[in-house]
Amino acid sequence: MSAPARRPQVVLFDLFETCLQLEGLRPRIEALGRPGHELELFFARLLHQGMAMTLAGEAPPFATVAADMLRRTCGRDLTDDQVASVLDGFRELPVHPDVAPALQRLAEAGVPAYGFTHGSAEVAGAALEAGGVRDRFTDVMSCAELKMFKPPARVYHWACERTATPPARTALVAVHSWDVHGAVSAGLVGGFCERLEGRIPDAVARPHVTAPALDDVVEGLLALPEEPAP
Repeated sequence: MSAPARRPQVVLFDLFETCLQLEGLRPRIEALGRPGHELELFFARLLHQGMAMTLAGEAPPFATVAADMLRRTCGRDLTDDQVASVLDGFRELPVHPDVAPALQRLAEAGVPAYGFTHGSAEVAGAALEAGGVRDRFTDVMSCAELKMFKPPARVYHWACERTATPPARTALVAVHSWDVHGAVSAGLVGGFCERLEGRIPDAVARPHVTAPALDDVVEGLLALPEEPAP
């Protein structure tokens, strides 16, 4: 059941694409002699494979799945060094410009922000550090500890346990509608940023807040009532 529309006590942020720009990987793929548009196919296959293996029972680490899907997309004969030349770029991904103002607004409101990914927490944290926003996050968490990718309910509940906040008072903010759908289905407050997909698809659970940029999503979350409407 969807949580009532209430101001969250904690906000979880998806990281790859929501906070960190995958565009930073495109020159690395092109350096392999491959067309830059393979970036989107590579990342879609990476998510698909990780989710499918989660459904089957257990997912390998993000980097393992990424290496497999990079070879599937950009050439099965890629050497380990070539694969590393692309995947090492995850720790250098630039930060989207709407991240800092969103985190600043939460800090002003006294609401903790957490990074929440299925990739490496250390790698994502390094990119956030390079982008000057790591100190705005109370912590960076990865459901790789569960050997799972999002979006099963268990991963969101695990994150709530880590932040010691009930699901109904925890928000998940993402540019991926499937991620927000997973969070809302697990009883969290959902904040959908339209920056990537343009609109919320008809087939997913309705987020509590929808806006074009992360800072707008945060403003919407903070404007929710402290108590649900009677």
